[in-house]
Amino acid sequence: MTFGRNRRHRVLREKAPEGEPMFDNTFVDPESYREFVRTGTWPDKTQIVLEVRRSASKGSINQHGHYQRGDVQGIEVHVKDAARFKGGWAFFGFEGGSSAKKIPEAASCYSCHAAHGAVDTTFVQFYPTLLPLARQQATLSAAFLEEEAKAIK
Repeated sequence: MTFGRNRRHRVLREKAPEGEPMFDNTFVDPESYREFVRTGTWPDKTQIVLEVRRSASKGSINQHGHYQRGDVQGIEVHVKDAARFKGGWAFFGFEGGSSAKKIPEAASCYSCHAAHGAVDTTFVQFYPTLLPLARQQATLSAAFLEEEAKAIK
């Protein structure tokens, strides 16, 4: 998924040379994914990993378009744990080390995800395999449905 997120993500993108888009890779454990497929929502203890990478173009046989380069620009983890975190979710960032630090709740990622996340503060709307499942299970947030209705007009 590639879309603008909080200030931290914008900073990562601003470091990229002109015309070089960033790639976002998102990973979730198989058990949480299977539960989402079954219910349309994320189970407690879900961990969603966002990996941001730089891109390159005109390499090897790829002469038209962009592909991911090996260098990771940032890693963040969105963790669902209703017993530990206010609102049930928290964000963690890896700043050049092997251990993550919890991103403060005052950071814009919390309010943005709460206001715009299609399912349970997550941006399911940017995943073409997950959005239909959430629609079928009727788990889309009211805020997302309102945004979607406005965009159609």
